[in-house]
Amino acid sequence: MQVVEAMWDFFQNQVLGMKWLYQSIGTLLSAIGFNADSAITGSIQFFIFDTIKILVLLSLLIFAVSYVQSYFPPERTKKMLGRFRGLTANVIAALLGTVTPFCSCSSIPLFIGFTSAGLPIGVTFSFLISSPLVDLGSLVLLMSVFGAKVAVAYVLVGLVLAVAGGTMIEKLGMEKYVESFVRAAGSVDVESQSLSVAERREYAFDQVKAIFKKVFWYVLAGVGIGALIHNWIPEGVIQSILGHKKPFSVIIATIVGVPMYADIFGTIPIAEALFAKGVGLGTVLSFMMAVTALSAPSIIMLRRAVKPRLLIVFVGIVTAGIAIIGYAFNAFQFLLV
Repeated sequence: MQVVEAMWDFFQNQVLGMKWLYQSIGTLLSAIGFNADSAITGSIQFFIFDTIKILVLLSLLIFAVSYVQSYFPPERTKKMLGRFRGLTANVIAALLGTVTPFCSCSSIPLFIGFTSAGLPIGVTFSFLISSPLVDLGSLVLLMSVFGAKVAVAYVLVGLVLAVAGGTMIEKLGMEKYVESFVRAAGSVDVESQSLSVAERREYAFDQVKAIFKKVFWYVLAGVGIGALIHNWIPEGVIQSILGHKKPFSVIIATIVGVPMYADIFGTIPIAEALFAKGVGLGTVLSFMMAVTALSAPSIIMLRRAVKPRLLIVFVGIVTAGIAIIGYAFNAFQFLLV
């Protein structure tokens, strides 16, 4: 058992966490004359390390996820979802969201396509919530920062939120609040072509290049903000606003996250820095969820497909769900870290 634990610790700390890289960068900075104890050196070390770590893991994850995604083109996904009914359909939609685009804005065209194909509104919203919020990338990157228990718990509660949110929208009878052009669009049922292994690899490499270009600047911005928080903002200032025992910390973090637009790869460095300053686990996860699932650009795009009442219900359900999850994580943080 001890051997297994040692192997897991090595994998989590040195492979996923890349602590060897952090130490190497610190050694290199000291060798070229930087003061190891200065805030400037700490910021540079954090920025270089987190940028390299996230971009390397991101590239590997995008390739793996895109390769899997090549087996689930929209036409096949529609057929799969169409075979299920009720809660099972919501669960399948949420799970399929884990192998689809990495940001909320990229998920909305698929949401419109699924809705126009006649899939139940609750099922399509389960997909829409899950797709930006929970993916294989989030599992691995969160594991590299917060550990396996936190990463698995985040994915599970994200899936629960997606299923519960979609089910509630279905039960409230929100179908009539979808814009008429979406319902009238229909869909063409096209069989997906069979791809060879080489073609799937090529598709995955293309996805790596496309998504890398798209998220690169968000990652740099997120790491830059994280470096600033990590080394320049006093811990007391952050804890006075978002401290673990502050009753409104989760709500504040959620509200702050909504206007921002990034994917989970850009928010993790910020969450990592806030957590290191003593912010509660649930508070930083609420911030991440709000940024990824409720970004202002995605809400604006979604408004074109649904009427205001449905949009308000969607935002309200997801916001309430994020807040509940945040407070639950804060309450049981001692069990996870």
